[in-house]
Amino acid sequence: MNTEPFHRPSRPDVTSDHDESRASGISIYLTLAMSVAAGVAVANIYYNQPMLGIMKRDLPGSITNLIPTGTQLGYAAGLFLLVPVGDLLERKRLIVLQFMLLALALAGAAISPNAAILLGASVAVGAMATVAQQIVPFAAHLSPPERRGHTVGIVMAGLLGGILLSRTLAGIVATYAGWRTMFWLAVPIALTTGILMALSLPTSRPNSRLNYSQLMGSLAGLWKEFPILRQAAGTQSLLFAAFSVFWTTLALHLQEPRFGLGAAAAGLFGIVGAVGILAAPIAGHIADKHGPRQIIVCGAVLTFLSWIIFGVWNSLAGLIVGVIMLDFAIQSALVSNQHIVYALRPEARARLNTIFMGTMFLGGGIGSAAAMLMWPTFGWSGIVLLGASLALVATLLQLRK
Repeated sequence: MNTEPFHRPSRPDVTSDHDESRASGISIYLTLAMSVAAGVAVANIYYNQPMLGIMKRDLPGSITNLIPTGTQLGYAAGLFLLVPVGDLLERKRLIVLQFMLLALALAGAAISPNAAILLGASVAVGAMATVAQQIVPFAAHLSPPERRGHTVGIVMAGLLGGILLSRTLAGIVATYAGWRTMFWLAVPIALTTGILMALSLPTSRPNSRLNYSQLMGSLAGLWKEFPILRQAAGTQSLLFAAFSVFWTTLALHLQEPRFGLGAAAAGLFGIVGAVGILAAPIAGHIADKHGPRQIIVCGAVLTFLSWIIFGVWNSLAGLIVGVIMLDFAIQSALVSNQHIVYALRPEARARLNTIFMGTMFLGGGIGSAAAMLMWPTFGWSGIVLLGASLALVATLLQLRK
């Protein structure tokens, strides 16, 4: 395997999991490029969270409240309908095409004249942003088995960075230039990333001989076949729901008289939470050496403890400590669960990723929706109870034999 820094990989025709890892492995340059691309892609589904207060002032009405949920549900739908195609079509071409369509959806969001059209555009943004989930299993596919956890950890570090830093960028841009400017800024970023992937990725050949309907039908079979897949997906969906509960309501909490802070402050919490990026390669390395189970349990427990901190230490200092713990915990559990899932059936990684990540983001969408329903009546106390309950159920699910 070539590990020389910033050396461009050769472009073999990928034929199988074994041939890919033996023929080319994955270079440091390609790993970092895929990490950046995954982060850029997934960032688009989080831009609207710190901007929600500003968007509501510009587009008043209850529909605006649904935009973060609509984006995440669009992402979940894209995971189930689009990501399995990675087992069917040439991956590089598919990834580049999705980045182009993502740019188009972002432009649609920028020009939306009302909340209903913005909601529709947001669903499209979410669906096209699933290109991130074409990249992650492709990185696992290119990596030798003994390095797979480490490689996935690096790519997932980029993805987490996109999730967290997107809020910082969006909060600052929306505060000083408006929310539409953020969507316009995202258009050339998506286009440039698509070009980067076109120049960097190797050409692949699909492993599956199934057609699309057979491919989709096989998802149910994979779900039934692997109990450990169901446990991993269920655990991560609950943890991500707890994660989404926090980030969906943070901007609203910071706007309360207790803090009196705006979208830019909510966005800056993304930089604080970015400390959790360190968890990804560490968790991947430990999973390669010792197995992932203990890390998953620890991640679930730490998620629960972070919500306890949010509840009993309701200050800026408490929020900072809690968000560092929350993001570190979620990322550790995520990479470790992926280590389990990607090893189940190499020729079906895109479909396994569909099930795992689709369930996870469905949980995130439900968590966001539940938080928005909880907030008007119960405020931050209700949010803490909701987040802690989700984390506790995830811990019990993971501890179950």
